[in-house]
Amino acid sequence: MLFTTICFTQQSYKKSLILMGSGFEITVVAKDSITAATYINTATTEIKRIEKLISSWDVNSQTSEINKYAGIKPVKVDVELYNFIERAIGISKLTDGAFDISYASMDKIWKFDSSMKKMPSEKEISASVDKVGYKNIVLDKTKHTVFLKLKGMKIGFGAIGKGYAADKAKELLISKGVSSGIINASGDMNTWGKQPNGNEWKIAITNPLNKNKVFALLPITNGAVVTSGNYEKYVNFNGKRYTHIIDPRTGYPSSGIISVTVFAPKAELADALATSIFVMGKETGVDRINQLPKIECIIIDDQGNITKSKNIEIDKL
Repeated sequence: MLFTTICFTQQSYKKSLILMGSGFEITVVAKDSITAATYINTATTEIKRIEKLISSWDVNSQTSEINKYAGIKPVKVDVELYNFIERAIGISKLTDGAFDISYASMDKIWKFDSSMKKMPSEKEISASVDKVGYKNIVLDKTKHTVFLKLKGMKIGFGAIGKGYAADKAKELLISKGVSSGIINASGDMNTWGKQPNGNEWKIAITNPLNKNKVFALLPITNGAVVTSGNYEKYVNFNGKRYTHIIDPRTGYPSSGIISVTVFAPKAELADALATSIFVMGKETGVDRINQLPKIECIIIDDQGNITKSKNIEIDKL
């Protein structure tokens, strides 16, 4: 009997979508476009599920319920959301409060749309963070409840949610047998496997002083890369540049750094740490990263100087 062997050539397929209010790009390696479309739809459904769970804009979400009952009573939540909040608090401790999901209760006194003509007063800035503080988030591990101690307190996942969604979509696709791909969650890149030609995926690091230029291409096989930049939203007062990333502990915007790239096993952690480094500052930020296993960073300051963690080698283009 004669058998015919059909060899399928794996190709990469890509689709751009708007999810979680941001641009996502999902790339999968598959044998044909129909299989790829099925995988991409699976990832999209998972990201929408995460959004429904963690959204503070959806009045019916568990996150909105937590905020609604702030200062009133604990709210029972799904184990997944409980664990997510618990990890977020862990990152707050790790960064000495530079990352804080309770930032959502800050009064928005800083405007980065060119309407600001003078700095807010010290009193206004101090009052803006009255309801902020991760230590006022009370968790009950037995009951899986979350309680915000202060009335008017809120939590939000703007600095970690897309990274988490990318992690979950990647995890699900791997479980479905997808050998390789990239989840690009609006700049939060999560990769696994290799390109169809056997080469590693390469992530471009953009020059924040000239967004049309890439200053480095870095290979990544299985991990996350998140780049945060604040070179578009900022104000200048008294010769100092203040950016839209605010220190949740003080109410003052971060200054001195214009771009941070973090490499980590998970996009959730890379996402949170990238924001935190802006707040901690260049020296403290890179020192903290150097103490963490399997995590690296590249920091670009407002003078164009590059600082990197100890295990990163950059071949500039």
